[in-house]
Amino acid sequence: MPTASEDRGVAERGMGLGLRWLGRLAGSDLLDRLRIRKGVERTLYGGTKNGFRSATVAGRTFKAAQKLTGPARQAPSKPRSLFDITPDDEQQMLQEGVRDFAEAKVRPVAKQADFDRSTPDELLGQANELGINMLGVPEELGGVMHEQAAVTSVLIGEALAHGDMGIAYAALAPGAVATAIGHWGTPEQEATYLPAFTGEDTPAAALAILEPRPLFDPLKPETTARRDGEDWVLNGAKSLLARPKECELFVVAAEAEGLGPALFVIEPGTSGLTVEEEPAMGLRPAATGRLLLDDAKLPDTALLGEGKREDYVECVQRARIAWCSLAVGAAEATLDYVKQYVNERTAFGEPISNRQGVAFAVSDIGIESEGMRLATYRAASRADQGQDFARETAMARRLCAQKGMQIGSEGVQLLGGHGFVKEHPVERWYRDLRAAGVMEGALLV
Repeated sequence: MPTASEDRGVAERGMGLGLRWLGRLAGSDLLDRLRIRKGVERTLYGGTKNGFRSATVAGRTFKAAQKLTGPARQAPSKPRSLFDITPDDEQQMLQEGVRDFAEAKVRPVAKQADFDRSTPDELLGQANELGINMLGVPEELGGVMHEQAAVTSVLIGEALAHGDMGIAYAALAPGAVATAIGHWGTPEQEATYLPAFTGEDTPAAALAILEPRPLFDPLKPETTARRDGEDWVLNGAKSLLARPKECELFVVAAEAEGLGPALFVIEPGTSGLTVEEEPAMGLRPAATGRLLLDDAKLPDTALLGEGKREDYVECVQRARIAWCSLAVGAAEATLDYVKQYVNERTAFGEPISNRQGVAFAVSDIGIESEGMRLATYRAASRADQGQDFARETAMARRLCAQKGMQIGSEGVQLLGGHGFVKEHPVERWYRDLRAAGVMEGALLV
Protein backbone atom coordinates (compact mmCIF):
# COMPACT_ATOMS: atom_id res chain seq x y z
CA MET A 1 0.00 0.00 0.00
CA PRO A 2 1.38 3.46 -0.79
CA THR A 3 2.26 5.72 2.10
CA ALA A 4 0.63 9.08 2.71
CA SER A 5 3.75 10.86 1.51
CA GLU A 6 3.76 8.81 -1.68
CA ASP A 7 0.12 9.71 -2.26
CA ARG A 8 0.94 13.38 -1.80
CA GLY A 9 3.84 13.02 -4.25
CA VAL A 10 1.56 11.58 -6.93
CA ALA A 11 -0.98 14.34 -6.36
CA GLU A 12 1.67 17.03 -6.57
CA ARG A 13 3.01 15.62 -9.83
CA GLY A 14 -0.51 15.59 -11.23
CA MET A 15 -1.06 19.21 -10.25
CA GLY A 16 2.27 20.11 -11.80
CA LEU A 17 0.98 18.85 -15.14
CA GLY A 18 -1.59 21.59 -15.37
CA LEU A 19 -4.59 22.00 -13.07
CA ARG A 20 -5.41 25.16 -14.95
CA TRP A 21 -5.72 23.20 -18.19
CA LEU A 22 -7.75 20.41 -16.61
CA GLY A 23 -10.08 22.92 -15.01
CA ARG A 24 -10.87 24.46 -18.38
CA LEU A 25 -11.43 21.03 -19.89
CA ALA A 26 -13.88 20.04 -17.17
CA GLY A 27 -16.69 21.97 -18.84
CA SER A 28 -15.81 20.89 -22.37
CA ASP A 29 -16.68 17.76 -24.31
CA LEU A 30 -13.41 17.96 -26.29
CA LEU A 31 -11.81 14.95 -24.63
CA ASP A 32 -14.93 12.86 -25.11
CA ARG A 33 -15.21 13.81 -28.78
CA LEU A 34 -11.54 12.96 -29.25
CA ARG A 35 -12.16 9.72 -27.31
CA ILE A 36 -8.97 10.34 -25.35
CA ARG A 37 -10.26 11.22 -21.88
CA LYS A 38 -9.06 7.96 -20.32
CA GLY A 39 -5.70 8.19 -22.06
CA VAL A 40 -5.19 11.82 -21.04
CA GLU A 41 -6.02 11.06 -17.43
CA ARG A 42 -3.65 8.11 -17.45
CA THR A 43 -0.94 10.20 -19.07
CA LEU A 44 -1.31 13.14 -16.72
CA TYR A 45 -1.58 11.22 -13.48
CA GLY A 46 0.20 7.96 -14.21
CA GLY A 47 2.85 8.50 -13.71
CA THR A 48 20.52 -2.39 -28.63
CA LYS A 49 21.83 -0.61 -31.84
CA ASN A 50 23.98 -2.62 -34.26
CA GLY A 51 24.40 -0.09 -37.07
CA PHE A 52 23.82 -2.68 -39.79
CA ARG A 53 21.30 -2.68 -42.61
CA SER A 54 18.28 -4.84 -41.92
CA ALA A 55 15.15 -5.84 -43.75
CA THR A 56 11.92 -4.25 -42.62
CA VAL A 57 9.80 -6.60 -40.60
CA ALA A 58 6.15 -7.11 -41.40
CA GLY A 59 4.03 -5.77 -38.56
CA ARG A 60 0.27 -5.72 -38.25
CA THR A 61 -2.04 -6.76 -41.05
CA PHE A 62 -4.01 -3.86 -42.47
CA LYS A 63 -7.49 -4.75 -43.63
CA ALA A 64 -10.41 -2.61 -44.69
CA ALA A 65 -12.87 -2.35 -41.82
CA GLN A 66 -15.64 -0.89 -43.97
CA LYS A 67 -16.40 -0.04 -47.55
CA LEU A 68 -16.53 3.56 -48.70
CA THR A 69 -18.52 4.68 -51.71
CA GLY A 70 -16.14 7.60 -52.25
CA PRO A 71 -13.13 9.29 -50.68
CA ALA A 72 -13.65 10.52 -47.12
CA ARG A 73 -12.33 14.06 -46.85
CA GLN A 74 -12.27 16.78 -44.23
CA ALA A 75 -14.00 19.95 -45.37
CA PRO A 76 -12.10 23.25 -45.67
CA SER A 77 -12.76 25.69 -42.86
CA LYS A 78 -14.86 28.77 -43.53
CA PRO A 79 -12.90 31.66 -45.08
CA ARG A 80 -12.47 34.71 -42.86
CA SER A 81 -12.71 38.24 -44.10
CA LEU A 82 -9.96 39.30 -41.69
CA PHE A 83 -6.72 37.54 -40.86
CA ASP A 84 -7.25 36.27 -37.33
CA ILE A 85 -4.87 33.74 -35.79
CA THR A 86 -6.49 33.67 -32.37
CA PRO A 87 -7.03 29.99 -31.44
CA ASP A 88 -10.59 29.06 -30.55
CA ASP A 89 -11.33 27.67 -27.10
CA GLU A 90 -10.81 24.03 -28.05
CA GLN A 91 -7.57 24.72 -29.90
CA GLN A 92 -6.25 26.70 -26.96
CA MET A 93 -7.16 23.99 -24.47
CA LEU A 94 -5.56 21.30 -26.63
CA GLN A 95 -2.40 23.35 -27.08
CA GLU A 96 -2.16 24.10 -23.37
CA GLY A 97 -2.59 20.42 -22.56
CA VAL A 98 0.19 19.40 -24.94
CA ARG A 99 2.37 22.22 -23.63
CA ASP A 100 1.90 21.00 -20.06
CA PHE A 101 2.71 17.47 -21.18
CA ALA A 102 5.85 18.71 -22.94
CA GLU A 103 7.03 20.58 -19.86
CA ALA A 104 6.32 17.82 -17.37
CA LYS A 105 7.08 14.68 -19.37
CA VAL A 106 9.15 15.57 -22.44
CA ARG A 107 11.61 18.18 -21.14
CA PRO A 108 12.92 16.06 -18.22
CA VAL A 109 13.92 13.13 -20.47
CA ALA A 110 15.09 15.13 -23.51
CA LYS A 111 18.78 15.19 -22.58
CA GLN A 112 18.94 11.43 -22.04
CA ALA A 113 16.88 10.76 -25.17
CA ASP A 114 19.35 12.85 -27.17
CA PHE A 115 22.25 10.86 -25.71
CA ASP A 116 20.54 7.49 -26.25
CA ARG A 117 19.29 8.43 -29.72
CA SER A 118 15.93 7.02 -28.74
CA THR A 119 12.61 8.16 -27.30
CA PRO A 120 11.12 5.93 -24.57
CA ASP A 121 8.20 3.88 -25.87
CA GLU A 122 6.18 4.82 -22.81
CA LEU A 123 6.53 8.50 -23.63
CA LEU A 124 5.49 7.95 -27.25
CA GLY A 125 2.47 6.04 -26.02
CA GLN A 126 1.52 8.85 -23.67
CA ALA A 127 1.88 11.40 -26.47
CA ASN A 128 -0.34 9.34 -28.73
CA GLU A 129 -3.00 9.14 -26.02
CA LEU A 130 -3.36 12.92 -26.36
CA GLY A 131 -4.83 12.33 -29.84
CA ILE A 132 -2.04 14.09 -31.75
CA ASN A 133 -1.87 11.56 -34.60
CA MET A 134 -5.53 11.43 -35.59
CA LEU A 135 -6.15 15.05 -36.59
CA GLY A 136 -5.97 14.21 -40.30
CA VAL A 137 -8.37 11.25 -40.15
CA PRO A 138 -11.85 12.03 -41.55
CA GLU A 139 -14.88 11.56 -39.30
CA GLU A 140 -16.24 8.72 -41.43
CA LEU A 141 -13.23 6.59 -40.43
CA GLY A 142 -13.11 7.35 -36.74
CA GLY A 143 -11.57 10.81 -36.84
CA VAL A 144 -12.86 13.73 -34.83
CA MET A 145 -12.17 16.79 -36.98
CA HIS A 146 -14.90 17.66 -39.48
CA GLU A 147 -12.81 20.47 -40.96
CA GLN A 148 -9.16 20.46 -41.93
CA ALA A 149 -6.85 20.95 -38.98
CA ALA A 150 -3.61 22.50 -40.22
CA VAL A 151 -3.74 25.31 -37.65
CA THR A 152 -4.49 22.86 -34.85
CA SER A 153 -1.58 20.69 -36.00
CA VAL A 154 0.70 23.72 -35.96
CA LEU A 155 -0.36 24.62 -32.42
CA ILE A 156 0.30 21.08 -31.22
CA GLY A 157 3.67 20.84 -33.00
CA GLU A 158 4.77 24.14 -31.52
CA ALA A 159 3.74 23.09 -28.01
CA LEU A 160 5.41 19.68 -28.22
CA ALA A 161 8.64 21.07 -29.68
CA HIS A 162 8.84 23.48 -26.75
CA GLY A 163 9.67 20.37 -24.76
CA ASP A 164 12.05 18.89 -27.33
CA MET A 165 12.10 19.07 -31.10
CA GLY A 166 13.53 15.57 -31.63
CA ILE A 167 10.95 13.90 -29.41
CA ALA A 168 8.25 15.95 -31.11
CA TYR A 169 9.42 14.59 -34.47
CA ALA A 170 9.30 11.00 -33.20
CA ALA A 171 5.83 11.49 -31.71
CA LEU A 172 4.25 13.29 -34.67
CA ALA A 173 5.69 11.21 -37.54
CA PRO A 174 2.87 8.60 -37.63
CA GLY A 175 0.28 11.36 -37.95
CA ALA A 176 1.94 12.52 -41.17
CA VAL A 177 1.14 9.20 -42.83
CA ALA A 178 -2.46 9.28 -41.56
CA THR A 179 -2.89 12.85 -42.79
CA ALA A 180 -1.44 12.05 -46.24
CA ILE A 181 -3.80 9.11 -46.69
CA GLY A 182 -6.70 11.16 -45.35
CA HIS A 183 -6.01 13.99 -47.79
CA TRP A 184 -5.22 12.11 -50.99
CA GLY A 185 -5.89 8.39 -50.54
CA THR A 186 -8.44 6.33 -52.44
CA PRO A 187 -11.49 5.03 -50.56
CA GLU A 188 -9.86 1.60 -50.36
CA GLN A 189 -6.62 3.03 -48.97
CA GLU A 190 -8.47 5.12 -46.41
CA ALA A 191 -10.63 2.22 -45.24
CA THR A 192 -7.60 -0.08 -45.03
CA TYR A 193 -5.10 2.08 -43.18
CA LEU A 194 -6.76 4.97 -41.34
CA PRO A 195 -8.73 3.07 -38.67
CA ALA A 196 -5.41 1.90 -37.19
CA PHE A 197 -4.53 5.51 -36.36
CA THR A 198 -7.65 6.15 -34.30
CA GLY A 199 -6.99 3.63 -31.53
CA GLU A 200 -4.52 3.53 -28.66
CA ASP A 201 -2.03 1.30 -30.51
CA THR A 202 -1.07 3.69 -33.30
CA PRO A 203 1.41 2.14 -35.75
CA ALA A 204 4.83 3.69 -36.16
CA ALA A 205 4.87 5.16 -39.66
CA ALA A 206 6.96 7.48 -41.81
CA LEU A 207 6.39 9.90 -44.69
CA ALA A 208 9.58 9.55 -46.74
CA ILE A 209 10.44 12.35 -49.16
CA LEU A 210 14.00 13.53 -48.35
CA GLU A 211 16.89 11.80 -50.13
CA PRO A 212 20.56 11.52 -49.05
CA ARG A 213 22.12 13.78 -51.66
CA PRO A 214 23.18 17.43 -51.87
CA LEU A 215 20.88 20.11 -53.27
CA PHE A 216 17.88 17.81 -52.99
CA ASP A 217 14.77 19.11 -54.75
CA PRO A 218 11.61 17.44 -53.41
CA LEU A 219 9.86 18.08 -56.71
CA LYS A 220 12.55 16.09 -58.54
CA PRO A 221 13.13 12.91 -56.54
CA GLU A 222 15.74 10.49 -57.82
CA THR A 223 13.86 7.55 -56.36
CA THR A 224 12.08 6.02 -59.33
CA ALA A 225 8.89 4.03 -59.81
CA ARG A 226 8.63 2.17 -63.11
CA ARG A 227 5.81 0.09 -64.47
CA ASP A 228 6.11 -3.70 -64.55
CA GLY A 229 2.85 -4.92 -65.97
CA GLU A 230 0.21 -4.01 -63.40
CA ASP A 231 2.81 -3.46 -60.69
CA TRP A 232 5.23 -0.71 -59.69
CA VAL A 233 8.94 -1.29 -59.07
CA LEU A 234 10.69 1.28 -56.86
CA ASN A 235 14.41 1.99 -56.57
CA GLY A 236 16.15 4.64 -54.49
CA ALA A 237 16.90 5.78 -50.96
CA LYS A 238 15.11 7.97 -48.43
CA SER A 239 16.82 9.83 -45.63
CA LEU A 240 16.29 10.88 -41.99
CA LEU A 241 13.10 8.97 -41.31
CA ALA A 242 11.93 8.79 -37.70
CA ARG A 243 12.28 5.33 -36.16
CA PRO A 244 12.34 3.44 -39.49
CA LYS A 245 13.19 0.12 -37.83
CA GLU A 246 9.90 0.23 -35.93
CA CYS A 247 7.76 1.51 -38.80
CA GLU A 248 4.73 -0.53 -39.80
CA LEU A 249 3.80 1.70 -42.74
CA PHE A 250 5.59 4.03 -45.15
CA VAL A 251 4.40 6.66 -47.60
CA VAL A 252 7.27 7.13 -50.07
CA ALA A 253 7.88 9.77 -52.73
CA ALA A 254 9.16 8.65 -56.14
CA GLU A 255 9.32 9.83 -59.73
CA ALA A 256 6.57 7.68 -61.21
CA GLU A 257 6.79 6.65 -64.84
CA GLY A 258 4.23 8.60 -66.86
CA LEU A 259 3.03 10.63 -63.85
CA GLY A 260 5.88 12.63 -62.34
CA PRO A 261 6.49 12.86 -58.58
CA ALA A 262 3.96 10.81 -56.66
CA LEU A 263 3.45 9.05 -53.33
CA PHE A 264 3.24 5.31 -52.68
CA VAL A 265 1.92 3.43 -49.66
CA ILE A 266 4.31 0.64 -48.66
CA GLU A 267 3.93 -1.95 -45.94
CA PRO A 268 7.07 -3.33 -44.25
CA GLY A 269 8.08 -6.82 -45.24
CA THR A 270 7.94 -5.87 -48.92
CA SER A 271 10.73 -7.57 -50.83
CA GLY A 272 13.59 -5.16 -51.63
CA LEU A 273 12.89 -2.90 -48.64
CA THR A 274 15.66 -2.41 -46.08
CA VAL A 275 16.53 0.17 -43.41
CA GLU A 276 19.77 1.34 -41.86
CA GLU A 277 20.76 3.78 -39.15
CA GLU A 278 21.55 7.37 -40.08
CA PRO A 279 22.62 9.32 -36.97
CA ALA A 280 22.27 13.08 -37.38
CA MET A 281 23.57 16.15 -35.55
CA GLY A 282 20.06 16.99 -34.39
CA LEU A 283 16.69 15.32 -33.85
CA ARG A 284 18.56 12.46 -32.22
CA PRO A 285 15.66 11.16 -30.08
CA ALA A 286 13.87 10.29 -33.33
CA ALA A 287 16.47 7.56 -34.05
CA THR A 288 16.75 8.71 -37.66
CA GLY A 289 17.54 6.21 -40.39
CA ARG A 290 17.41 5.52 -44.11
CA LEU A 291 14.93 3.53 -46.13
CA LEU A 292 16.48 1.73 -49.12
CA LEU A 293 14.44 0.42 -52.02
CA ASP A 294 16.01 -2.16 -54.34
CA ASP A 295 13.51 -3.36 -56.95
CA ALA A 296 10.74 -3.16 -54.39
CA LYS A 297 7.65 -4.46 -56.17
CA LEU A 298 4.31 -2.94 -55.25
CA PRO A 299 0.79 -3.55 -56.53
CA ASP A 300 -0.94 -0.90 -58.60
CA THR A 301 -3.08 -0.05 -55.56
CA ALA A 302 0.03 1.20 -53.72
CA LEU A 303 -0.09 4.50 -55.64
CA LEU A 304 -1.56 7.05 -53.23
CA GLY A 305 -4.77 8.43 -54.70
CA GLU A 306 -4.51 9.18 -58.39
CA GLY A 307 -0.87 10.24 -58.31
CA LYS A 308 -1.69 13.86 -59.20
CA ARG A 309 1.22 16.28 -59.26
CA GLU A 310 -0.81 18.97 -57.50
CA ASP A 311 -1.43 16.59 -54.59
CA TYR A 312 2.28 15.90 -54.29
CA VAL A 313 3.13 19.62 -54.38
CA GLU A 314 0.55 20.28 -51.66
CA CYS A 315 2.11 17.49 -49.58
CA VAL A 316 5.53 19.16 -49.77
CA GLN A 317 4.05 22.51 -48.79
CA ARG A 318 2.11 21.09 -45.83
CA ALA A 319 5.24 19.29 -44.66
CA ARG A 320 7.20 22.54 -44.68
CA ILE A 321 4.53 24.20 -42.54
CA ALA A 322 4.81 21.33 -40.06
CA TRP A 323 8.56 21.79 -39.74
CA CYS A 324 8.04 25.51 -39.27
CA SER A 325 5.77 24.78 -36.31
CA LEU A 326 8.47 22.70 -34.63
CA ALA A 327 11.04 25.43 -35.27
CA VAL A 328 8.73 28.00 -33.65
CA GLY A 329 8.40 25.83 -30.55
CA ALA A 330 12.15 25.29 -30.23
CA ALA A 331 12.82 29.01 -30.81
CA GLU A 332 10.39 29.93 -28.05
CA ALA A 333 12.06 27.42 -25.72
CA THR A 334 15.41 29.10 -26.45
CA LEU A 335 13.95 32.53 -25.73
CA ASP A 336 12.43 31.43 -22.43
CA TYR A 337 15.69 29.85 -21.31
CA VAL A 338 18.03 32.70 -22.21
CA LYS A 339 15.74 35.31 -20.61
CA GLN A 340 15.97 33.52 -17.30
CA TYR A 341 19.69 32.92 -17.68
CA VAL A 342 20.70 36.51 -18.46
CA ASN A 343 18.55 37.81 -15.60
CA GLU A 344 20.13 35.43 -13.08
CA ARG A 345 23.72 35.47 -14.33
CA THR A 346 25.70 38.30 -12.75
CA ALA A 347 28.91 40.02 -13.77
CA PHE A 348 30.50 43.01 -12.05
CA GLY A 349 27.74 43.02 -9.45
CA GLU A 350 24.72 43.14 -11.76
CA PRO A 351 22.69 40.85 -14.07
CA ILE A 352 24.21 40.61 -17.53
CA SER A 353 20.78 41.49 -18.94
CA ASN A 354 21.54 45.08 -17.91
CA ARG A 355 24.11 45.24 -20.71
CA GLN A 356 22.65 46.62 -23.91
CA GLY A 357 24.45 44.11 -26.10
CA VAL A 358 22.81 41.26 -24.20
CA ALA A 359 19.38 42.89 -23.98
CA PHE A 360 19.31 43.66 -27.70
CA ALA A 361 20.30 40.08 -28.59
CA VAL A 362 17.48 38.67 -26.45
CA SER A 363 15.05 41.17 -28.00
CA ASP A 364 16.08 40.05 -31.48
CA ILE A 365 15.30 36.43 -30.57
CA GLY A 366 11.83 37.50 -29.41
CA ILE A 367 11.17 39.55 -32.53
CA GLU A 368 12.32 36.89 -34.98
CA SER A 369 10.52 34.04 -33.22
CA GLU A 370 7.28 36.01 -33.31
CA GLY A 371 7.76 36.65 -37.00
CA MET A 372 8.28 32.92 -37.55
CA ARG A 373 5.10 32.17 -35.64
CA LEU A 374 2.92 34.66 -37.53
CA ALA A 375 4.16 33.49 -40.94
CA THR A 376 3.56 29.84 -40.00
CA TYR A 377 0.07 30.50 -38.67
CA ARG A 378 -0.88 32.43 -41.80
CA ALA A 379 0.25 29.63 -44.12
CA ALA A 380 -1.63 27.02 -42.06
CA SER A 381 -4.77 29.19 -41.94
CA ARG A 382 -4.88 29.53 -45.72
CA ALA A 383 -4.33 25.78 -46.10
CA ASP A 384 -7.33 25.09 -43.86
CA GLN A 385 -9.51 27.44 -45.88
CA GLY A 386 -8.66 25.77 -49.19
CA GLN A 387 -6.90 28.89 -50.49
CA ASP A 388 -3.58 28.92 -52.29
CA PHE A 389 -0.83 28.93 -49.68
CA ALA A 390 2.33 28.41 -51.73
CA ARG A 391 3.60 31.98 -51.23
CA GLU A 392 2.86 31.97 -47.51
CA THR A 393 4.55 28.59 -47.09
CA ALA A 394 7.67 29.79 -48.89
CA MET A 395 7.86 32.86 -46.66
CA ALA A 396 7.41 30.81 -43.47
CA ARG A 397 9.98 28.27 -44.60
CA ARG A 398 12.51 30.98 -45.38
CA LEU A 399 12.01 32.70 -42.04
CA CYS A 400 12.11 29.52 -39.97
CA ALA A 401 15.14 28.08 -41.75
CA GLN A 402 17.19 31.27 -41.60
CA LYS A 403 16.04 32.86 -38.36
CA GLY A 404 15.65 29.57 -36.53
CA MET A 405 19.31 28.75 -37.06
CA GLN A 406 20.22 32.31 -36.05
CA ILE A 407 18.19 32.01 -32.85
CA GLY A 408 19.90 28.75 -31.97
CA SER A 409 23.30 30.32 -32.50
CA GLU A 410 22.41 33.40 -30.43
CA GLY A 411 21.17 31.17 -27.64
CA VAL A 412 24.55 29.45 -27.45
CA GLN A 413 26.37 32.78 -27.68
CA LEU A 414 24.38 34.40 -24.86
CA LEU A 415 25.36 31.60 -22.50
CA GLY A 416 29.01 31.90 -23.43
CA GLY A 417 30.97 28.82 -22.39
CA HIS A 418 27.84 27.40 -20.76
CA GLY A 419 26.15 27.41 -24.15
CA PHE A 420 28.78 25.08 -25.58
CA VAL A 421 28.41 22.31 -23.01
CA LYS A 422 25.61 19.79 -22.55
CA GLU A 423 24.81 20.97 -19.05
CA HIS A 424 22.47 23.48 -20.67
CA PRO A 425 19.91 22.58 -23.39
CA VAL A 426 20.66 25.44 -25.77
CA GLU A 427 23.35 23.50 -27.62
CA ARG A 428 20.74 20.78 -28.32
CA TRP A 429 18.20 23.31 -29.53
CA TYR A 430 20.84 24.85 -31.77
CA ARG A 431 21.43 21.47 -33.41
CA ASP A 432 17.72 20.74 -33.73
CA LEU A 433 16.76 24.12 -35.19
CA ARG A 434 19.03 23.48 -38.17
CA ALA A 435 16.56 20.80 -39.28
CA ALA A 436 13.96 23.38 -40.30
CA GLY A 437 15.97 24.25 -43.40
CA VAL A 438 17.03 20.70 -44.23
CA MET A 439 14.10 18.37 -43.72
CA GLU A 440 11.55 17.63 -46.42
CA GLY A 441 8.42 15.62 -45.77
CA ALA A 442 8.39 13.44 -42.62
CA LEU A 443 5.73 15.64 -40.94
CA LEU A 444 2.44 16.97 -42.24
CA VAL A 445 -0.33 19.39 -41.20
